[in-house]
Amino acid sequence: MSVFDYKRRVAHTVTVGGIPMGSDYAVRLQSMTSTSTMDTEASVEQCCRIAQAGASFVRLTAQGVREAENMGRIKQELLARGVDVPLVADIHFNPRAATAAAPLVQKVRINPGNFVDPGRTFRQLEYTDEEYAAEIKKIEAALVPFLQLCREHGTAVRIGVNHGSLSDRIMSRYGDTPAGMVESAMEFLRVCVAQDFTQVVISIKASNTVIMVETVRRLVKAMEAENMDFPLHLGVTEAGDGEDGRIKSAVGIGALLSEGIGDTIRVSLSEDPELEIPVAKTLADYIASRHDAQPIDGCFASDYDYCSPVRRQSVAVGNIGGSNQPVVVTDSTCGDFVAGLEPDYVNGMALVADGRFVEVDAATDVNSVKSMLTVDKVVVLYSNHKNVTGHMQAWLHGAMAAGLTNPVILRVDYGNADAEDVAIMAAADLGTMLLNGFADGVWIRAAALAPALIARYSFGILQAARLRITRTEYISCPSCGRTLFDLQSTLKEVKAATSHLKGLKIGVMGCIVNGPGEMADADYGYVGAAMGKVSLYKGKECVEKNIPANEAISHLIALIKQSGDWKDE
Repeated sequence: MSVFDYKRRVAHTVTVGGIPMGSDYAVRLQSMTSTSTMDTEASVEQCCRIAQAGASFVRLTAQGVREAENMGRIKQELLARGVDVPLVADIHFNPRAATAAAPLVQKVRINPGNFVDPGRTFRQLEYTDEEYAAEIKKIEAALVPFLQLCREHGTAVRIGVNHGSLSDRIMSRYGDTPAGMVESAMEFLRVCVAQDFTQVVISIKASNTVIMVETVRRLVKAMEAENMDFPLHLGVTEAGDGEDGRIKSAVGIGALLSEGIGDTIRVSLSEDPELEIPVAKTLADYIASRHDAQPIDGCFASDYDYCSPVRRQSVAVGNIGGSNQPVVVTDSTCGDFVAGLEPDYVNGMALVADGRFVEVDAATDVNSVKSMLTVDKVVVLYSNHKNVTGHMQAWLHGAMAAGLTNPVILRVDYGNADAEDVAIMAAADLGTMLLNGFADGVWIRAAALAPALIARYSFGILQAARLRITRTEYISCPSCGRTLFDLQSTLKEVKAATSHLKGLKIGVMGCIVNGPGEMADADYGYVGAAMGKVSLYKGKECVEKNIPANEAISHLIALIKQSGDWKDE
């Protein structure tokens, strides 16, 4: 089987409240409540809506023991209503809350960044090898009793690493890197393996899709090297809302699902949580439909780094290819370039009305294409294969092996699909190829969509893949019981005030659990500090603390102006 064929990564079965997950089962969908876990009625109502939308599992935050204990009451009320959806307790900083939750819920999520290590303060720590080994022993001492408790109650465990909450210990030795995130997970997994505790799911997330995809790939390799096959949960944290949140999530999650990686997913949107499930289902079903596609011949080009790919080398044709940022091509005047329709085909190739562009079917032999191309042509690559990303990437790797250096525009046609489906499918398809280094340009065709919307999707996909920034990026969490203000309305207000500031990244975070870390590459941050209070960040530095929430946006605008990044509309 080719590396480009769709096939699920082998993962053993983990059962969560009677629902099995792993490579023998369909990808499971989940979401997380945004209510206070102490508000039993509101939490139950939201759990019901999430379950009705099609979620296999529902996660709730448990900041302390009382929240963990109330999850038992929530479960009882759900069962009384005939809703037997497994509940997952989300734990940060408080192992006692994890211990309280384990007998009451079906899975407990713990964060290696703060389960044993203290909350990070971005301090540089120095350890000898002996001191570092002693710190690892602390993990074992804390984790083993917890695993024993979970074993007694049939409770699964999720080891959830977040880019935004690595411990000072990990960051001091590995930096704020994919390698550090992987090691943070592996330290805990090794204890699980030593204890023969297999009911474990892993998540390893970031808001930056490039970091998220690279880290998960590295984790898979690290597990394979140590004969582990734990199932994986996927998600892009703080993806935002609306169109941008859907595109960003589909770029990151879709790239991994298309490789068969991922056994459960969450699309994290700053919206009502039940709205996440249809998006996740569309994405999972779209990728899974490739399971019966025709086999694809092909292999990686030599020296290709699967975990951390770099952009394919090409010569520049005008401002396409070479070191130029990726372009957007459309069938109208909304992109960088306009291409003609209905060209004449010869031997799998066709010259488009704009004489620079030559259409090539990915089923065409690469060497025959190379022999017919001149250096001043741009390839427009398309495919009619059911597994479009696998088919096109096989051709592209063949082109790299053959030394073909013409720029390549990636074109995918979505027929009459509706707008939301096109956003999700195109982000998954084109995002996968862009993240894998094939980044000279994109061209979406969708008969049911207005040209301006197609162009906006195209630019959004390039931005989500961190290849071309054309608008303000918002790194915003989906809200949970820890959130200290109305995140959805606040995000809308922040957007209304700042969306004209092209190229800035602004974090809007409900609390400090992931806030300062997850928005580490944001230019500015708006973070819940206490009830009704907000702290503002410039980069990682907190520059104003405990501002009244009703004054925070005006303070944010003032901070951006003081820093010289404000531009009037």
